[in-house]
This record gives sequence, structure tokens and C-alpha cells, in this order.
Amino acid sequence: DVVETQEHYKSRWRSIWIMYLTMFLSSVGFSIVIMSVWPYLQKIDPTADASFLGWIIASYSIGQMVASPLFGLWSNHRPRREPLVVSTAISVAANCLYAYVHVPHSHNKYYMLTARALVGFGAGNVAVVRSYIAGATSLTERTSAMANTSACQAVGFILGPVFQTCFTLIGEEGVTWKLLCLQLNMYTAPVLFGALLGVINIILIFAIFREHRVDDMGRQCKSINSEGEEDHPLDQDTEGNVDHVAVVALNVLFFVILFVFAVFETIATPLTMDMYSWTRKEAVFYNGIILSVIGIESVIVFMVVKMLSKKTGERAILHGGLLIVLIGFFILLPWGKKLPNIQWQEIKNNSIPRTVPTEMLMPPWSLEEMQLPSNHTEPVGCPVTQSWCLNTPMVHLAQYLSSDVLIGLGYPVCNVMSYTLYSKILGPKPQGVYMGWLTASGSGARILGPVFVSQIYTHLGPRWAFSLICGVVVVSLLLLEIVYKRLIAFSVRYGRMQE
Repeated sequence: DVVETQEHYKSRWRSIWIMYLTMFLSSVGFSIVIMSVWPYLQKIDPTADASFLGWIIASYSIGQMVASPLFGLWSNHRPRREPLVVSTAISVAANCLYAYVHVPHSHNKYYMLTARALVGFGAGNVAVVRSYIAGATSLTERTSAMANTSACQAVGFILGPVFQTCFTLIGEEGVTWKLLCLQLNMYTAPVLFGALLGVINIILIFAIFREHRVDDMGRQCKSINSEGEEDHPLDQDTEGNVDHVAVVALNVLFFVILFVFAVFETIATPLTMDMYSWTRKEAVFYNGIILSVIGIESVIVFMVVKMLSKKTGERAILHGGLLIVLIGFFILLPWGKKLPNIQWQEIKNNSIPRTVPTEMLMPPWSLEEMQLPSNHTEPVGCPVTQSWCLNTPMVHLAQYLSSDVLIGLGYPVCNVMSYTLYSKILGPKPQGVYMGWLTASGSGARILGPVFVSQIYTHLGPRWAFSLICGVVVVSLLLLEIVYKRLIAFSVRYGRMQE
């Protein structure tokens, strides 16, 4: 073991900051086009429908789920610069492909699907970033570094739509460079900006990033990924097996955490349109503001968690975060007697009584043929095709906003604590593959969450949807209780450090 020099310390943290930047750019790559995908898809390929849009959104997570274990395995045996540069280059190329999806004469939607899947594949480098930070920090530094990583990811998700909004000033037509067959408009400018950021990231990885490793006590030791530039001995405290029960349990908990947040993001727009008679434009606008506030709240929480964990430990904070998420979804359960406005009642100016027999629910006219009131350009309220609208109480706005605040508090707490505990349990062994599986489980949750909630909510309503989510969180809390004593650092488990 070698005491860390000041030069090594500075170089190590410069490399960690490059990892923060890589994480930030990865999340910007996802969110910078999220608001414009649908109108751009309609423009380049009129044959695309809303269900295909769902596949395009999901393709990012599918690509990341496939790539994360692969890049993680690569980073276990080779210098991490290699998977980092290759993954970032894939994202740059995918963004350029996205900018040219209007060029082909047919099947444009499939080119867009491929581009987004490849951007997600490039984002599989999250596993490499997390494993590097885990190996380049001591136990006392780990929670703070993981919190900073998650904060950079959250800021990327927040700023992506902001960048997109700025580029809307270019307009739909924009500027066309015939020599390059390139249309620079509000749809292509954001991805080209993302590609530029990716190129800058690659340059910084070559110029600044270095392989560094310290043991759990912060002592300098040689990295298994080093390129021969360090002569320090390998850490000898690697003997001992990883607690795979704790590893599997944290993978399940992380899946649940991302699953419930994906459900929350997915359900926000349809829920508010059904409950508060918001138009599509109002729902997107108001929920956009709410999600932005939650993003800012999350960044603040990441900063607070760093200080709080030093006093209480990560396990207790994870427990508290799950309880807050449970309360947030419990508050969303419908109660009272007031029912939401029914869409056909709005259209017919309340000429049909609210309590109608089941056999009268299908009137002889279709919704398209009904006359809209003068103050609406589209039907608003809870659609009669969702039979639960006629007997399920509405979720009051105060309930919805309170739930937003609580879930926005609980989710970032659970996110950071999961990654931190996971990295500490794995200990000094290479963590690339393990981090890849954790990232893949989160990507799987982001795919399954929207599918699950859209089916349950549409057919059974919010009472069933939120009750099932509460049940899932309760089961995860029970799992946490069962494995609570096993969620300790590798060095603590083998008696090399005190907890």
C-alpha cells in the first residue's frame, strides 16, 4: 500500500470530474429530443402512429440495457478509456444519424428508431462511469461522489429540454445545406449540439482522464485497468467473496425504485387530463413545470444526502426514502364522493345525468360526431371509454401536488443510496459487470413501468394502479428489512474496517 501523493489526488479527482461530465452528457442525450420526437416523427413519416412513438422512446432504454453489461465487462479487463471513447463515439454517430433521418424516401421511422436505440447503446457507459468512481474513491468519499454523479445525471435531464426549447427559435424550416443534405432546424439542431458535446467529451477523456484506484481506506494502489503508468502494488485486500444475496437484493430494490418513478412520469399527463379536464397542451405545459421543479428538488436532495449519510448511514436513508415514496403513492389513492368530469358530459354540456345505467353508456352517436362546446377545441375530462370514470372518485389537485413533492424527495434519496451501497458491498474487485447489471435492471424498469401502468390505469383506473404500486413498495421494504444487516461494505464484512 502506498500513501496517496498530492499529485495523484489531484489527477484522480480530475478524472472523476470527467466521469461526472460523461454522466451529464449521457442524460442530455436522452432528454434533449424527448419533447420534439413526436412532431418530428409525424413530419418525416406520416405512417408512424402513437404506438410506434412508444417503441422509439423505449428503444433508448433497450439499447442501454443491452450495452451496460457489455461495456462493464470490457472495463473489467481493459483500460476504461477504451469503452468510454467507443461508447461516446457511438452516441455521436447516432445523433448524426438522427439529424439525417429525413433524407431516405421511405421507412424513415425505422431510421429514427435505430438512431435512438444507438444513443441508448452509447449511454451504456454509465456502468463504466459508476465502476470507475467506485474504484477511485475511498469509503468516506463514496457517498458524496455517487451523489454528485446522480446530481449531474439529474441536471442533464433538466437541461436537455431547456436546450431543446432554445433551439425552437430556429423554427421548423431552419436552414438547409444542400451540399451536406443537412436541414438545420429545431429538430436536428439539438442532436447536432449533442454530437458536438460528445466530441468535446472524447477529447477531454484523452487529454485529462487517467486510471486511478484507491482502496477503501483511501490508500493509493495500482488499477487492474492501468496502462503501465503506475508502479504501485495491487491492493491485497481483495480476498473474500462478494455477498451475492445482498447484490441480488439491491438489484431488485433498484428495479423497484426506477419502476415506480417511470410509472409516475408516465401517468402524470393522462391522470391530469382525466381528473382536471386539462387539454393536451395544458397537461404538457403544467406537468413540464412540475417535473422541472422535481428535478431541481432532486439536485438539492442529492446535496443534502451527502451530509446526512455521514450521521445516519446509507441503509437508514434508503429505508426512509422508500417510506417517503410509499406515502407519496398512498396519497394518490382516490377518496371522497366527487367524481371527475366525464368527457361526453363536457361535450353534451352536461345534458346527460352523471349516474346512468351501464346499458346507456354507448350512445347512438360517436364521439367524433358530437358537437364540441365553443370553449373547447378538443374533448376534455375522463373519457367514457374508461368505465372506471363513472364510479371512481377524482384525485384532487392538492393530492397530486403533495404526491409530486414526496416522490421528488424519495426517489433521488433511494437512487443515490442504492448505487452507494451496491459499490461498497462489491468492494475492491472490478465492478464493471456488476454495475452493468444494475444499470440494465434500471433500464428494464423504465421499459416495463410505462407498459404496466398504461394497461392497469386504462382498464382498472387509478385506485388499482396506485394500490398495486403501494403493494410493490411495501414488498420492497420487507425485502430491505430481510437483507438489512447484509448491506455492509466489503471491508467491514471481512473485519478490515469498522462500520
